[in-house]
Amino acid sequence: MKTLSKEQEEGIIHHLKARFEDYGHHYKQLEWAGIEKKLKGNPKTLWSLHLMEETGGAPSILDYNSKKEEYTFCDFSKESPNGRRSLCYDRDALESRKKFKPKSSALDIATEMGIELLTEDLYRQLQEFGSFDTKTSSWLKTPSDIRELGGAIFGDFRYGKVFIYHNGAESYYGARGFRGYLKV
Repeated sequence: MKTLSKEQEEGIIHHLKARFEDYGHHYKQLEWAGIEKKLKGNPKTLWSLHLMEETGGAPSILDYNSKKEEYTFCDFSKESPNGRRSLCYDRDALESRKKFKPKSSALDIATEMGIELLTEDLYRQLQEFGSFDTKTSSWLKTPSDIRELGGAIFGDFRYGKVFIYHNGAESYYGARGFRGYLKV
């Protein structure tokens, strides 16, 4: 596992605190000091959040589970993270392409970053914070029965509504990336 320098650690914590304050009306029961303490005790999570930030994800807190004392962080960038676009869904889809292969797949990069693709439920929960993916779309964690048939799902926000669609898992577009999440 890679580790962050003290300066990088302070930088990602600064960004997370600023976003926490921006979305404060969603976090009425939470206090930043407890979140920061938990983050500082988890270098693996800080590394993943740093990578989310570096690829344009603008991570912030999506949810808090008080029973588990667990925070869910996800990408809050207005559009699908710019540094994670033009990717097919997974390794099988990437290997099935004979021509014009993308550089990688959403699941491979998410694994390298130590994050998971948003589920449909988490994607809908994110949309409660604002309008995300109004010009782009994001691959979502695809149920195995859909994936076994060669498809994958993605979401976007158009006409004031969240839409969940399907596409061949091997497809990729400049305006489609993926949003990730992690729990700490």
